[in-house]
Amino acid sequence: HDLKTPLTSVLGYLKLIEDEPEIDPTLIQKYSGIAKRKAERLEVLINEFFEITRLSTHKLSLEPARTNLSRMLMQITYEFNPILVEKKLQWDLQIPENIEIVCDRDKLERAMDNLIRNAIHYSYTDTAILFSLAAMDESVRICVQNTGQTIPAEKLARIFEQFYRLDAARSSDTGGAGLGLAIAKEIIELHHGTISAYSENETIQFVVQLPMDCQKIVRS
Repeated sequence: HDLKTPLTSVLGYLKLIEDEPEIDPTLIQKYSGIAKRKAERLEVLINEFFEITRLSTHKLSLEPARTNLSRMLMQITYEFNPILVEKKLQWDLQIPENIEIVCDRDKLERAMDNLIRNAIHYSYTDTAILFSLAAMDESVRICVQNTGQTIPAEKLARIFEQFYRLDAARSSDTGGAGLGLAIAKEIIELHHGTISAYSENETIQFVVQLPMDCQKIVRS
């Protein structure tokens, strides 16, 4: 269904253009613009499906390297600044300098990207998104917290399930396939870390715990 809906729209608008040779150029631009947006959404969905399939079947392996996690997280926040301005949101950054871990940078960036996008999507206007990092003895703790509608316990329990969307009506046209948080969880667990979700009093919080060196952890 997630793939078929945007594909049907693309084909439908292209057929309108094809069937009306004398169509007004303004309508051609409008229809082709809609078709382009639907095709871009289709590309996002297909990429998510492929990624979650690779993760779930353990065909994706880590390529760990020593990484300045503090710098990596700050770079991610810079990339989101234009979106925060558009959504009238602010950062509350609590990221100390020069915390290093051994991780797969590209995959961990994807996990953090998904968590931040989720926070932006479900934040009230004119609020701040907390993004924090703390080093402990053998691990690091990353927190992404936003202010938004409290997630009921029954929905919170399913939040990391594949294809699960908190607000299906809102996400069906503009969001992904409900795989963002599932992908983040798979990537974090691939690093032998954990992720937990909490929500109360209009606060939504995701807490990630990662080992300092994912290579030193051996699954039993």
